Order: sequence, then structure tokens, then C-alpha cells
Amino acid sequence: MQNQTIKFHKAKKSLGQNFLKSILALNNIVEAGEVTENDTILEIGPGKGALTEKLLEKAGKVIAVEKDRDLIAFLQEKFQKEIENKRFFLIENDILEFNPRASLGLDYKVIANIPYNITGAILKKFLTEENQPERMVLMIQNEVAQRIVARDNKASILSVSVKAYGEPKTIMKVAKRYFSPAPKVDSAVILIKNISRKLFIENKIDEDLFWEVIHAGFAHKRKMLISNLKDFYDKQNKERGLTENKKQWGEIFKKNNLNEKARAEELNISDWIKIIKDINTQK
Repeated sequence: MQNQTIKFHKAKKSLGQNFLKSILALNNIVEAGEVTENDTILEIGPGKGALTEKLLEKAGKVIAVEKDRDLIAFLQEKFQKEIENKRFFLIENDILEFNPRASLGLDYKVIANIPYNITGAILKKFLTEENQPERMVLMIQNEVAQRIVARDNKASILSVSVKAYGEPKTIMKVAKRYFSPAPKVDSAVILIKNISRKLFIENKIDEDLFWEVIHAGFAHKRKMLISNLKDFYDKQNKERGLTENKKQWGEIFKKNNLNEKARAEELNISDWIKIIKDINTQK
């Protein structure tokens, strides 16, 4: 009777629920995750369990975090056998309040059709986690996927954020008709692999300083990057009671073969690293 009730479960807009019904997309998500019996998978918002089923066919363990109490009961019944066999663990929680360190080992993958309204927050949470996932495969808005990959060579804070920790790649586009209810926009499956802090460790730069400079650089999109950085450090020095910004911005840009009229969106990760290294030397 419970299965019959949940069959007509009305998606909750407040939770960003859009249930995926494309078998091809589900298979491609699992394939992109390179899921094996040795893997622990964290699934965010399993919904009615369509992706969960596919994951359990391949993975050794699936841990699903679901906020909707109505769906919790349904999933407990649907996957009763897997729960008893300790292959499926269902946690009622908000993913943004979920503590991976308490529930996951050091090695895990995040594979999910996530709520689009918290895409940025989910990416930030797991990419900057102390114990980062090995890889992430996510269903997100197609427009957001394009911004992350930045195929138009126009970077954003989002694309820089992801590329600082891993290697993003679009796996496939998924039309809105393959969801129930259909969202207003098309979606895409994105893979982020080789997630680590290698960039910061190898270049010996402070993670907090990196983000300080990135946010300063993108503060005003229409302004030249060099102006944004100068303004930011002028403000910082003023707050510290200093009257002079001692950093020679023109020299930093010239040394690294960067156009002084460039905007933040024109720089790649390597360019940012060069600037930050020189900022360190001019402290």
C-alpha cells in the first residue's frame, strides 16, 4: 500500500525535486562514476530510488542522504533487503548539514541527481571537505555545467572553484522531458575526477589566500582584474590603518605575461597561481 501511495508522490518544489526517468542517463551516470564493488557511494537526494537501484547493482555500499521524510519510509521498504545486508544506508538529513567525516571513510564517491537550487553549496561543501570524494558525478542544470567547464574560455568563480580541486567534464546533456515533473531548463551530467588539494600543495600556496584573491578578482566583472585587486588590497590596508598598497601590480602582470587590461574571466588556473605566488613574495 505504501508503494502505491508513493507512486503518486507530488514532487516538492521547496526541496528541488525532479525525478529522473531516463534509463540511458541513469546508466551513463553510473558508468561515469566507474562504480565497482569496492566503492562506497554517497547519493544525495535519492528520491524514489531510480539511481539508487543502478548504484546498488555495482557498488559495495551506498549511503543515501534524503531530507524528505515521506520518501524515507518508501525507500526503507523498497530497499529493505539491501538495508538488512548492510549494503544500503539511509540517512534522514539535509545534505548541507551532513557530516561526511562521521559517516564515510576516506575513500568515497559522490554520485547524485542533486537539487539544482543548492548546486553551488554542494560543490563547495564536498570539494573543500577535509576528506574529499575521489570523484563526483552530478546531474545539474545544463547552463551551470557549461559555466563549470567554461568551453567559451570565459571563466567564472564557479569554474575556477571546481578546477582548483578537480577536472570537470560534461558527460551528456539531458532534456527536461526526461524528468518528472519536467524542470524549466535542460540538464547535464557532469563528472569531476581526480579531486584533491594537489594544486595548493605543489605550488605551496595558502588555500585561504587563493580564495581571497579569486573573490577579489571577480568582485566587479566589468572592471579590469588589476583594478579589482588594487581596490581590494587598498581597502584591506585602510582597514589595517595602512595608507599604502605596496604591491606592484603592473610588475606582477608584466612578469607573468598577463595583459594589464585583462578581466578575471580571461585568466586560467595557471595564471591565478602565478599572481598569487607573486602576491606572497610582495607581502
